[in-house]
Amino acid sequence: MSLKAKIADLFNEPGCSTNQAKTEQARKKGCSKPLTPGAAAGGCAFDGAKIALQPITDAAHIVHGPIGCEGNAWDNRHSASSGPALYRTGFTTDLTELDVIHGGEKKLWKAIHEVAAAHNPPAIFVYQTCVPAMIGDDVVKVCLAAGEKLGLPVIPVDAPGFAGSKNLGNKLAGETLLDYVIGTREPGDASPFDINIIGDFNLVGELWQVLPLFERLGIRLRASITGDARYAEVASAHRAKANLLVCSQALINLARKMEERYAIPFMEGSFYGITDTSNVLRGMAGLLVRQGAPEDLLARAEALIAEEEARLWAALEKFRPVLSGKKVLLYTGGHKSWSVVSALQELGMIIIKTSVRKATDGDKERIKDLMGDDAPMVDAIPPREMYRMLKDGEADIMLSGGRTQFVALKAKRPWLDINQERHHAYAGYDGTLRLVERLALALTNPVFEQVRKPAPWETAREN
Repeated sequence: MSLKAKIADLFNEPGCSTNQAKTEQARKKGCSKPLTPGAAAGGCAFDGAKIALQPITDAAHIVHGPIGCEGNAWDNRHSASSGPALYRTGFTTDLTELDVIHGGEKKLWKAIHEVAAAHNPPAIFVYQTCVPAMIGDDVVKVCLAAGEKLGLPVIPVDAPGFAGSKNLGNKLAGETLLDYVIGTREPGDASPFDINIIGDFNLVGELWQVLPLFERLGIRLRASITGDARYAEVASAHRAKANLLVCSQALINLARKMEERYAIPFMEGSFYGITDTSNVLRGMAGLLVRQGAPEDLLARAEALIAEEEARLWAALEKFRPVLSGKKVLLYTGGHKSWSVVSALQELGMIIIKTSVRKATDGDKERIKDLMGDDAPMVDAIPPREMYRMLKDGEADIMLSGGRTQFVALKAKRPWLDINQERHHAYAGYDGTLRLVERLALALTNPVFEQVRKPAPWETAREN
């Protein structure tokens, strides 16, 4: 299937309620306007594809394009590995003006062979970027020929930046896995307790906070797609009995098509907050029982949930006086727009606004379920308005990504990083405890009370 046809297919994704609510004419226009070649740095389709696939930690990842593309995309998420570190090495063909004239296929062929000889990876992913796509390099043909000669998978990722947004790149990465990876290897140890987790990238090690919960139930992770993943695990993911979809905005197409091709049912869930973590354990146990696992799995899941919730609530009680009634401005997106709401509400905090950027209709419905039909949802908040809300005390703290932290700091209010660049893991029961600890530290930090007081010379002037 050509890139144009694949994009059209993704824009007609049956699992996406946003797409299905559009008219036929609006659906053909796609989810966003194509980006401009040369001005698609960051947030483009290539960036999204690399974000989704780079956490396959034992594979080599070659960016076929100018060095700036690799510089922009390398290590731009804190996706942790429990072993291999090859994914943290940036490989690029470093195309120049001469390559635009003469073509970059020979350079790519040489790069693939050099990486294979130097590192002996189980697979090599090759990312198409804007420049080789515009000059007509046949990346697919080069990859397939190189893979046949080398005797290892060389996988073309056809997601040039100008094709569309980062989210489209996520979905194109999912299509790449379906076309070239998933189903290409048979595991020798398949069991009725195998699951895949889709859309978790093990940011700052969050996957490791929830895996012990599944292990205590005897549930085994067949593949994480793609946090802390190994190529062989992803290739055998088609033998799992159930899929957990953590970020539907990114990889709903992958979960739905695995259900169609391999009869693997999936559920959507989140590990942010006590209730959501419990619902995931309960839901996945139910899916596995329907797939043939023993009935007692449900009872064991309920016992584990009761034990963990009791432990956590006891640990959280000391923070309630600090957090209860505090007003939060939540400026994030995607599934965090509702899953973090759930976690904060459990602590007695008040959400005055939550951003629904990159959120699906399903995400918005979950927010309404949690906060009522008049939930204060916004697509975007201008920095000036954010500053006013914080300065006037409408919000006591802002949770957002790093790009808006300075608005809160200028307003002399606490701020906590909740986006993918953060350095603390907030998933699962233990992650919820860490989130509460960080919130309490931010809200009780004496520096904010000090900086909000008038300066000594201002007080003297008034007297």
